[in-house]
Amino acid sequence: MKLKKTTILILLSAFAVKSNAQDVKFPVFSAEAHRGGRGLMPENSIEAMLNAMKIDGITTLEMDTHISKDGKVVVTHDDYLSPAFMLTPDGKDIPVTDAKKYPIFGMNYDEIKQFDLGTKYYDLFPKQKKEKTHLPLLADLIDAVQRDIKSNKRKQFFYNIETKCSESGDGITNPKPEEFVKLLMDVIIRKKITDFVVIQSFDKRTIQIIHEKYPKMKTSFLVANKKTYDENIADLGYKPFILSPVWQMVNEEFVKKAHANGVKIIPWTANTLADIQKLKAFNVDGIISDYPDILVQAK
Repeated sequence: MKLKKTTILILLSAFAVKSNAQDVKFPVFSAEAHRGGRGLMPENSIEAMLNAMKIDGITTLEMDTHISKDGKVVVTHDDYLSPAFMLTPDGKDIPVTDAKKYPIFGMNYDEIKQFDLGTKYYDLFPKQKKEKTHLPLLADLIDAVQRDIKSNKRKQFFYNIETKCSESGDGITNPKPEEFVKLLMDVIIRKKITDFVVIQSFDKRTIQIIHEKYPKMKTSFLVANKKTYDENIADLGYKPFILSPVWQMVNEEFVKKAHANGVKIIPWTANTLADIQKLKAFNVDGIISDYPDILVQAK
């Protein structure tokens, strides 16, 4: 049987795409820019992600997601627009008394986009570059990252995407976990980045759903408690790709226990060189940091 030249080219192209995806393996050490590296740039912004990609040694872009009133997946951490680092569309402060005036889940994205994310001084991160920007859609952020990878011939970066939700917030600050997962996965699948994504959450319901419905997706269980490794895994009910504890929970024994069970340990959020080096000495599989520039200095 003879194949036409165009058919052969299509088959080769499809094989190449599949092969390239399989060739991109999860980093041996996942150096993760927390919220894009909020010590350096406005958090969870496209500008932060693009800046982190320029730092040699960073492998993974960490970010948070919420769902807007009109069902859009928005990259942001807080349930409400934060008075600490956001300004109204006309450039005014959001009074602390109005801290719950602007719920992400209660606003359409077109309205959310009008608020200024990047120009207000943020005292927690005094070296953060000031740049007027806005809370992006996850789809737009992915497009910007993938476009930058292609145009600058960079390696493929991984995405560590958190679902910001809780049982107490159901119907108030977030949709039910089934809806959250569907909306999030629709974007990830449409953008063809499933091989490069980890979904993480403190809300075990979302990653349990992903584990059941999308078993090939990598998941990470975020924890901050006094439980042992075994107790956290038992609480989750399955063995995730990553267990991601607050960095103070981590010691050599904790890491050894996880590795013996085939689970990676990627702690959050270590921000000093001394703490990062301490964690690396425990043989962790990655670190999430607000300061990607400091993270890559540690040996």
